[in-house]
Amino acid sequence: MTTSALPSPSSLPLAPRADPLASSFATSYAGVVAFIAVVTEGSFARAADRLGIGRSAVSRSVQKLEDQLNVRLFLRTTRSTTLTREGDLFYANCHTGVDRIVQAVEEMRDLRQGPPRGHLRINAAVGFGRRVVAPLLGEFRATYPEVTIDLLLNDKPTDFTSDRVDIAFRNGRMEDAQIIAKQIIPMQLLLCASPAYQAAHGLPDSVEALAGHECINFRYSSGRIFEWEFKVGGQPRKLVPQAKLTYNDADLVLQAVLDGHGIAQLPGYLACEALRTGALVACLTQYAPDDSGHYICYLSRQHLPSRMRVFIDFMTSKIRAADLACLTDLSPKLQAEAGIGADATTA
Repeated sequence: MTTSALPSPSSLPLAPRADPLASSFATSYAGVVAFIAVVTEGSFARAADRLGIGRSAVSRSVQKLEDQLNVRLFLRTTRSTTLTREGDLFYANCHTGVDRIVQAVEEMRDLRQGPPRGHLRINAAVGFGRRVVAPLLGEFRATYPEVTIDLLLNDKPTDFTSDRVDIAFRNGRMEDAQIIAKQIIPMQLLLCASPAYQAAHGLPDSVEALAGHECINFRYSSGRIFEWEFKVGGQPRKLVPQAKLTYNDADLVLQAVLDGHGIAQLPGYLACEALRTGALVACLTQYAPDDSGHYICYLSRQHLPSRMRVFIDFMTSKIRAADLACLTDLSPKLQAEAGIGADATTA
């Protein structure tokens, strides 16, 4: 009878090698915590009560630590537990580190549950950030003095991870399913001109009539020109009009319109005050889009530190109270000047 040859050691599959760091940490950390608790409480029984585990579990953790260090840390009798000379040295070297870990855990719990404090990195589009967000920061800081703010203004899409952004304000339509987006208010887009421009050139009565008017465009920091948006016959419509003036700053676009240089499509937060005072008139409001908004955005609803929760609530409340929607409350005189008829719809 023949027998098959046994495989040589070199042909056997190698057993996975244990990670010494991982195994060392798993043993050491539990042992060190138990060790510190015994020293602090003065006995294994009281340490077990402090840690919420059984006395035998504390004893086993300390025993594993002693085996790993190859030293005795305690002199134990039925009546007392005292440190050895090696135990005293080990305690002196490691208790500061454990205290820092405990402090770090407590600080994280405090950030979640305690008074708002810490740093917030906020991102917003330039115009909305300058006109709406920035003016509210002083009041927020007065209410929550232990929260510091870093406000970043740019018109690029927010990268929460690489830019280390906590909260972002976004305008338009939200299509990113990876973030939490809470609409603060609807976003109105209003075609505006000055009364002087209206007197000199009239106002367009259709989207197509814009081709015969002086238009002023806005350019994003990416170089892209802002597309004017309309809703015609219930369908969205976009166009980039021919313009003799283009700016990459929304306030400069507004000023050019106020100065009578042409027509521009402006967000409500930028135009409402001037519309209410009569410094601007609106046109083609019956074609204003009604499906976009101003949003406050963040990555997750879970484990929000208190500083983020109060900032989101504060900004939402204050911005909603600022009355930045103006199509519904233009005075009859301004509505007549803007050419808003009885069949006009508002955003």
